[in-house]
Amino acid sequence: MNEPWGRVLLVLGAALFLVGAVLTWGPRMSWLGRLPGDFRFGGGNWKVYIPLGTSLLLSLVLSLLFWALRRR
Repeated sequence: MNEPWGRVLLVLGAALFLVGAVLTWGPRMSWLGRLPGDFRFGGGNWKVYIPLGTSLLLSLVLSLLFWALRRR
């Protein structure tokens, strides 16, 4: 009966750890929004930002993480 609650607490703890890590080390990773494949367009009063390279990198990292967790 306690097993589902244990898993929920582990997932919440991991999520809090990830949020804390991003808030702590995020400003040091200024390259994350400036990868090759991240497009920026703009004019006088408008800007468009398409983070394609960052999205692909994030997708790859998360896919590998979930694949590794699923194998257990």
